[in-house]
Amino acid sequence: MFQPPLIAFLTDFGLEDAFVGVMKGVIASIYRDARVIDLTHAISAQNVRQAAFNLDRSISYFPAETIFVCVVDPGVGTARRAIGVEAGPYIFIAPDNGLLTPVFERYPDARCHELTNAAYQLANPSATFHGRDLFSPAAAHLATGVPLDAFGSAIDVADCTRIELWQNKPCDNGKVWTGEVIATDHFGNLITSFEASMLSDGKDWKIKAGNAEPLTIARTYGEVQPGQPLAYIGSSGVIEIAIRNGNASEKLGVGEGNVVELCKN
Repeated sequence: MFQPPLIAFLTDFGLEDAFVGVMKGVIASIYRDARVIDLTHAISAQNVRQAAFNLDRSISYFPAETIFVCVVDPGVGTARRAIGVEAGPYIFIAPDNGLLTPVFERYPDARCHELTNAAYQLANPSATFHGRDLFSPAAAHLATGVPLDAFGSAIDVADCTRIELWQNKPCDNGKVWTGEVIATDHFGNLITSFEASMLSDGKDWKIKAGNAEPLTIARTYGEVQPGQPLAYIGSSGVIEIAIRNGNASEKLGVGEGNVVELCKN
């Protein structure tokens, strides 16, 4: 039996206002049988890098043909383009502001089209709510089977905007790496830029954040006492720092963008 492709939302809209519900209403008005799922609406306001990270770490858990609608758009209403990108088995609808940088790196043969065809937009689109007027209609029409090239002219993905993503830098002949906190999750855990693969050499590593003592890498929260800090490999495949039953960001005074260090014993 035919099932329409999944539409997955990623935004910084939160759930206090009607924005998300209205976007879903637009999709249902165009295609009542559309299947919509919320990836997250809790991206920090205007935080394109955080959105890129969350998207990158989530893509592979979604079925082929998923249409990702990514609306973290501080440049809404400006000359920045609205784009649709077919990459691997997925389609991504987003502003051309660097949010899709990991997608371009993951799928170098991706193809891109600008979303300019008024036939697939709401009439008289607002200058401040393209999530409702451009991106949601595009996703709904794509789910009905409209091909991506119907939405507007092709764009060379090399000309799409890219942002500088998280980078780790070696020091002291590779004995020390400096990185950063990419994001702080709902629990106050610090998600760092250090990939789990950096620990594969079998050496004992410790991670340092703020004024806390260097932490050895534990397996899970239960290895320390309540209220104590720990580092561990998180579910997204990077090293995270937490306080068992507490908030690491608040207790350690560390947040997004702060420097962290990974050191060999």
